[in-house]
Amino acid sequence: MTSPGFTIAAGASAPARSSAWRIEIGETLWLAAPMALTQLGQIAMMTTDLALIGRLGDAAMAAAALAHTVLFIAFMLGIGLVAAVAPLAAQGFGARAPRQVRASLRMGIWAALLAGIPLTLVQLYGEQLLLALGQHSDTAQLAGRYLDGLAWSLVPSWIFIALRGFMGAVNRPAPALWIMLAAVPINAALAYALINGALGLPRLEIFGAGLATALVSVAMCGAALLVCYGCQPFRKYRVLAQFFHPHWPLLRRLLALGLPISGASALEYGVFGAAALLMGRIGTSALAAHQIALQIAAILFMVPLGISLAATVRVGHAVGRNDAAGARRAGFVAIGLGLLFMAAMTLLVALTRRQIPQLFLGDSAAATETTRITAALLVVGISFFIADGLQVVANGALRGRNDTKIPLLFAAFGFWAIGFPCSYLLGFNAGFGPAGVWSGLSIGLAIYAALLVWRFHRLTLPPRNFPAV
Repeated sequence: MTSPGFTIAAGASAPARSSAWRIEIGETLWLAAPMALTQLGQIAMMTTDLALIGRLGDAAMAAAALAHTVLFIAFMLGIGLVAAVAPLAAQGFGARAPRQVRASLRMGIWAALLAGIPLTLVQLYGEQLLLALGQHSDTAQLAGRYLDGLAWSLVPSWIFIALRGFMGAVNRPAPALWIMLAAVPINAALAYALINGALGLPRLEIFGAGLATALVSVAMCGAALLVCYGCQPFRKYRVLAQFFHPHWPLLRRLLALGLPISGASALEYGVFGAAALLMGRIGTSALAAHQIALQIAAILFMVPLGISLAATVRVGHAVGRNDAAGARRAGFVAIGLGLLFMAAMTLLVALTRRQIPQLFLGDSAAATETTRITAALLVVGISFFIADGLQVVANGALRGRNDTKIPLLFAAFGFWAIGFPCSYLLGFNAGFGPAGVWSGLSIGLAIYAALLVWRFHRLTLPPRNFPAV
């Protein structure tokens, strides 16, 4: 039997269905592993910076939290434009249309440059922005110094994401991993040297940490371009061919797909930024604890994000070859893998919640209050982590189907109609303080994740009277 545009085998045996699911699990894991490791490498760079900044004191850590808030809001405003490269290129790969694969990357790089240059300049006024938002002048000044270096990482980071999406779309994600693995120790050494004035370099303290990340981001972008231009199997796509010739239909598709991704990402990171501002109103220790706990969440998030990227590619391949059952199977395999991983990791975090803050703050008596608050937030984070992992994988599966507009509405509802009001009410009106702020975020994330999984289920239901494979 067939439905419009899709062919589904009737009468497939149970062993054949079981085999298809096993194959999908293996293919997803093979693709997701280097993607997840690449994401972990990315967060390792940031975690290293925070660990080094933490040695400068709570004030520096709080400033880093605010600076990352400014950076990530800018980052999320354009992330969808480069993230859209992966599903569009994957669909082109599945449909055996190499020109679409190349043009998707080309238009993604265009978008990174056009959006990134003005957003980089805005970040250079980070101190003024934070002062306008009511932050303490000393903390805002430190955050501004950090952003003076860190802001220049925006455009090269976006281009690297576009190149990484292209690599994954053609089933070769490993080179991005090797570049990242080389970048992590280089960033750590450079950040240490520039913060502390080692190896003959000037002592730049918090500005040095941001500058090191920017320099390493530029190097990563350049290395990825060289790999995609000169190495097989990427070379046959001639990624820089006709670079200055726009592909307007594909650019419109990229914008239609990517702008809602950027919108949803901005809403998500915006609510975390708003939570940081709430923590800043509670106190410096609460803000520093929030940043540490959020960094742990970000580390755990990287593996489901890698699975999400694999889901986008696997679902996109199936869509490109008109395989409806394969698209549904790919999405739910990825969702299941993300859920299992996050459930295991939350148990580990709960057991080590008192030791984790010491990695950032050391054992000093001055850090006792921050350590206590961080441990409490990590307990609240048990539900937070699972919901966060589930939503990102479901989002990836939906992007493989070019479905991004409805998830944008879900993000607005989950994060801002539910999550932020709950954070404010529980944190201030109910008197739960930092734990209440995080509880509100957890509630919003859980609702958002449930809506996304439901959406993917509804979109991929087989037509009536057709057997599911």
